[in-house]
Amino acid sequence: MSQILVVDSEAHIRQSLRELLEQHGYSVVEARSFDEVGERRDLQSFAVIISELRLPGGLGTDLIQLAAPTPVIISSQSPSIAAAVDAIKLGAADFQPKPFDHDEMLLCISRVQKEQQLIRQNLALRSELSRDYPVSGMIGSCPAMLALFEQIRKVAPTESTVLIQGESGTGKELAARALHQGSSRSDAPMISLNCAAIPDSLLESELFGYEKGAFTGASAPRSGLLEAADGGTLFLDEVGELPMAAQARLLRVLQEGEIRRVGSVETRRVNVRLIAATHRDLKAATANGAFRQDLFYRLNVVTLALPPLRERGDDILDLSQTLLERTCQKLNKPRLTLSGEALRTIQSYHWPGNVRELENAIARAVILCDTQIIDPELLAIDLSLASSQDPIEATSRRAQPISLEEHFVNIVLDYQDEMTETELAEKLGISRKSLWERRQRLNIPRKKTRTRRART
Repeated sequence: MSQILVVDSEAHIRQSLRELLEQHGYSVVEARSFDEVGERRDLQSFAVIISELRLPGGLGTDLIQLAAPTPVIISSQSPSIAAAVDAIKLGAADFQPKPFDHDEMLLCISRVQKEQQLIRQNLALRSELSRDYPVSGMIGSCPAMLALFEQIRKVAPTESTVLIQGESGTGKELAARALHQGSSRSDAPMISLNCAAIPDSLLESELFGYEKGAFTGASAPRSGLLEAADGGTLFLDEVGELPMAAQARLLRVLQEGEIRRVGSVETRRVNVRLIAATHRDLKAATANGAFRQDLFYRLNVVTLALPPLRERGDDILDLSQTLLERTCQKLNKPRLTLSGEALRTIQSYHWPGNVRELENAIARAVILCDTQIIDPELLAIDLSLASSQDPIEATSRRAQPISLEEHFVNIVLDYQDEMTETELAEKLGISRKSLWERRQRLNIPRKKTRTRRART
């Protein structure tokens, strides 16, 4: 039986509510003043509190924080729209005028209880998800991922700008969503934009909006993504692809918190947390003038590095199983199983496209599978690359009589003048750390300039 606390200075109001509520199966406790309620230590045990706005000793709206999370319905003998709005702003569950309409009061109590039940269920679900998936559904138990989860937990509640670095397909947007959901802005929108997917000529108007007549086709004013994200988070994927003009304008947003629509002379204030992501080496890009150094330092307040799938050990088996279950549910297919050979192939393959490539491979296998077991052929993996050895060693074996070291040296010398270290490492199929270590061992220093070599 739900227990309701009725707080009102008038005895006949308390008596009327008691009779109404008890007839409909509620248990009722009465109080006459704010002080009488304030002495209680069991306010959280009530399903609902119905309180008069102006009580002897205080305001009914002051009970909202005192009794939280118990919902409080505020009532008043001489109600006004302003009083109702103020009560709701302060967190009241509803506002009911006196004298009460019995049917309306019963409907209000029922609705408030249902809303409270949904809130509790949502909190329980979030708690369960947090236990099973420590950060926004991201899966991983290798040391690199556990360290990443800890970083996200620490950084998310802050207002710091974050730069997420990682190869394509490693889950940079998932990390961004985890940062947003763990912040005080989680109830506000998170707006995402892939800077590489928008033509340079449209990027500024997409970000900052435009005024009517700003350019051909601008028949009406339009707000940009920065305005849409006001109060929330803007996630810029592939931020290294921003043209210089947009970089300069974005810098002003970070410095001043102001934007100016294309074609406008007026500035507008925005409150946006920026999260950026890139697979490029932005520090190297600043050295050759491809990216503004001042913007890089503004973005690089906190850096999160997402490990490639090939460096995550047994995480790939957990990911494969989870992706398989999700895909079967999504495609309404019976539960399937990866064969032992398919699992060994998944473990040994290099996965240059990381988690996204794994997800696509499993989706293809589920669609084409006619039995309960998925064999490696259905994954459409290039088995010539499925080797537990380093990808460069595999390439060397297939390209005899060129040795491993000769192959590495040739690739580095051919491409280092036109690629960043990250891009070069991706082409070689190794991590940047491995690239650096092999440079040291083979005495191949990094070039100081970015002048392109004349290739013959």
